[in-house]
Amino acid sequence: MRHVYARHMQSRYVRGLTVRSLRNGDAETVSALFARLGERSRERRFCGAKPRLSEVELANLARVDRDHHVLVGYVDGDSEPAGIARLVRDGSSAEIAFAVADKYQSRGFGSILASELAADARAAGITRLMATVCGDNPRIVALLQRLGSIDARWGGGEREFVVGL
Repeated sequence: MRHVYARHMQSRYVRGLTVRSLRNGDAETVSALFARLGERSRERRFCGAKPRLSEVELANLARVDRDHHVLVGYVDGDSEPAGIARLVRDGSSAEIAFAVADKYQSRGFGSILASELAADARAAGITRLMATVCGDNPRIVALLQRLGSIDARWGGGEREFVVGL
């Protein structure tokens, strides 16, 4: 199994967003972004009410290793994270998830993080990305469609997407 995330070891600037890899165990950054998500954003990201993250959830979201890859985006002049994109590898597939602070939504930052994450996935030999979308979320669906060929199926109030890279 190949896992190449080396291209993101350094920060880089992409269309108004500084993108860097999360350091393993950096729960402070994850907590800072979570605090910037409103109730509706949290519901969409976690498929239900989420007033706080448990210690276990926080540790899992801050985990970075050969199978867990997380990118963080920052806007100039703001020391707090604007967004986070993560993937969890399972062979040639990976589950992906994104969150963008409410004040930065609809500015293309989620798309930047998604594109950078997809590039990392391709470089690591990942051929499919899987995402769970809670309810009706046309912005996330459009973001996923920009990453590659897409297949979707409903499962209760959630849609499961598979994106071919």
